[in-house]
Amino acid sequence: MKQNISFDPVEGVSVAIIPDETALTSEGQTIWQVYLLNHNAFPLQNVIVNANGYGLKDDGEKVRTSTLRYVFEEVPPHTAVPVEPIDSALFHLNNQYWVSYYNGPQIFDKKFIFVPDSIVADNFTHIALLDRAGVLHS
Repeated sequence: MKQNISFDPVEGVSVAIIPDETALTSEGQTIWQVYLLNHNAFPLQNVIVNANGYGLKDDGEKVRTSTLRYVFEEVPPHTAVPVEPIDSALFHLNNQYWVSYYNGPQIFDKKFIFVPDSIVADNFTHIALLDRAGVLHS
């Protein structure tokens, strides 16, 4: 039963969104990439990432993107894995990445939500695992 499951805090796992200046769309816009980062000394097992966006249009109408699910059998220690490309036209929405994984028999999960208009150069930080700048959510 759910009450019998211990929900320990997620530590050492983060999500980053970085621009890829070497790859451009046909319109000349920068392509952005979402990464899952494992800063821990142990691998993450049976990782599932649920990605979606939600928010409001300028006229107040609700908007929700499709939910996409990604599965990684293992994310090695001290590694970053690409999850999905993301269109900058979605940056005005809440972009949510719900990450679930196992460490041994224990399950962990956490929602990483990039709030509207937070994916901007002013919020860039150096991401050591990628040796690049981007927006990091821990």
